[in-house]
Amino acid sequence: MRRTLSSASLFVTQAPTNRKQPQVVIGLNAVLAAVENAIPKTLCVERREGWALPYGRFDPDKHRTFELGLRDLVKQQTSLSLGFVEQLYTFGDEGRESPSAVMIEGEDSDRIVSVGYLGLTASPEQPRGDNIAWRDWYEFFPWEDWLGGHPETLLKKFLPALEAWSEEAGTKPQQQARLARINRAFGMASHPWEEERVLQRYELLYEAGLAAENWRDRNRQPPPILADILPFTGTPMASDHRRILATAIGRLRGKLRYRPIIFDLMPPQFTLFELQRTVEAIIGFPLHKQNFRRGIENSGLVSKTAQVSSKGAGRPAALFCLNRSGPVSDDFHDRSIQGLTLPRWRG
Repeated sequence: MRRTLSSASLFVTQAPTNRKQPQVVIGLNAVLAAVENAIPKTLCVERREGWALPYGRFDPDKHRTFELGLRDLVKQQTSLSLGFVEQLYTFGDEGRESPSAVMIEGEDSDRIVSVGYLGLTASPEQPRGDNIAWRDWYEFFPWEDWLGGHPETLLKKFLPALEAWSEEAGTKPQQQARLARINRAFGMASHPWEEERVLQRYELLYEAGLAAENWRDRNRQPPPILADILPFTGTPMASDHRRILATAIGRLRGKLRYRPIIFDLMPPQFTLFELQRTVEAIIGFPLHKQNFRRGIENSGLVSKTAQVSSKGAGRPAALFCLNRSGPVSDDFHDRSIQGLTLPRWRG
């Protein structure tokens, strides 16, 4: 067998046949995140398979880098221009393109390897097109929203189903291993809830048949016993885009603690209340107000301006801005700059 590399794709050359040989297609996926009215949102495109992230084929003849290709792709599909973006992960598992993530002019046999990117914006502009919308990301991951306390659906719906799935494992050690994974992922049995483990929680639900994509990808109907559970495990997405979105949310949540990336989601001036609400929207649980503000002020990341906010009733609140004369200079993605302290409210 001889392998040859073209400018666009990798082909496997064999003896001539009547069947077209599969090719590896490089795709680009964008998770564009914003917070609007304390709701974390991601930009989605409605396809025939359901909601999807902006995605498309990388054209090496047109774009020198993946990032340039991504920016052009998002601009064409949504009319929006990307600001800060960073490469997220490369998704290339066999079968990930199920059931129909076939690129334009592609074949059903194509192996699609997607390079995912995370982009942030402080102002979610209205995209062009009726099939494009900013969607609340807790619509896709309802169990990640702890702002109102422990999600009731977690207790009453799919946690018992997950435990039943663990009991179906063949041997006692296998049952215990599954249960340990569940407890650690969902903060049960003395394990803390770790907000950045979004992907691990989704993959557990997928493996247990509690995510609709599991049944769709296998072209099977879920059993009737799951009829009243699947609606509570989030809106499915095309291909493996919910997995890509989970990866992005986990990355963003984790980075808040060691990079001041939250300011990519803030306007030039903001109140400390608005900053706290934005952080809470991202991480999915409430923060201790006094401890959060003390940590922000001691960090030197923000400066108090001479302006006040006129929003809402009551006493006007002071407006703050990013402190460019302190630890943050021209590039607050510098690895030497620390992130935020996230003191969880225990009330």
